[in-house]
Amino acid sequence: MEIPLFTIDAFTNLPFKGNPAAVCPLMHELSDDLYQKIAAEMNLSDTAFITRINPSDDFTTGSRFCLRWFTPTTEVNLCGHATLASAAVLFQQKKNVNPTVVFETRSGDLAVTRQGEGYVMDFPLNPSTQQDPNEFRDIIKAAVGNHPVQDVYLSSNTQDLLIRLADSCDSSVLASLKVDPVSLERSERSGRVTGLIITTKGSPDCQQGHDFYSRYFAPWKGVPEDPTTGSAHTVLGSYWSMKLGKKKMLAYQCSSRGGELKLEVRDDGRINIAGQTVTVLQGTITL
Repeated sequence: MEIPLFTIDAFTNLPFKGNPAAVCPLMHELSDDLYQKIAAEMNLSDTAFITRINPSDDFTTGSRFCLRWFTPTTEVNLCGHATLASAAVLFQQKKNVNPTVVFETRSGDLAVTRQGEGYVMDFPLNPSTQQDPNEFRDIIKAAVGNHPVQDVYLSSNTQDLLIRLADSCDSSVLASLKVDPVSLERSERSGRVTGLIITTKGSPDCQQGHDFYSRYFAPWKGVPEDPTTGSAHTVLGSYWSMKLGKKKMLAYQCSSRGGELKLEVRDDGRINIAGQTVTVLQGTITL
């Protein structure tokens, strides 16, 4: 069996930046076990599998596809960068003729539209609710040490815990945090949290105009740190839109690779997440 494979760097216009995702467009579905083994072999934060819904469609003319995402250890309900990467494979590599493609996923229909040099994803918005920091003191200590914390929020939909550093902590403090994924995983065993967002407000004198910064960790899903996380911005977009009083925002995830996302919170309870991609690898898995 030969399976086509692409590696796409998402949320960047430069190779080896943003977040790499493996994408496999498949003419026929494979077993869940094989999906998981391929994702483990790729050993990226997520591997995406695109399959046809209508057997008469192909990747060039079809407009609706099934999409699933796997980390090295588990299948996940929502993944932004691998959705962006999957759309890039269809539009750039398969020369899909449609202006928009729709993916049927565990999180419902997700549409991706070509826009300029990038793509816009139509995603669900995932609001979070304020929490008592004492309930999560172990995970907060493991994540940010003694740095001051301003807010602690939890999204029940995504099981992401959002920790906002005090405004006295700028993006350099966030970028320099040394977060041990093993300590992080041990600090939270209740099952309430499967992903951790650490965020801080953008500086008014930031030349790039970033409204906020973030980093994302999910050792509970086999991802020690995710470089640029679209799904986390369904939570971040809701939180920062409320705090900043803005619908349109520019976000930067300040991992070692870094990645930029354009956000627009909509009145219908959804969020547009826009970004660019770069193809860095094309090959074949032979089984």
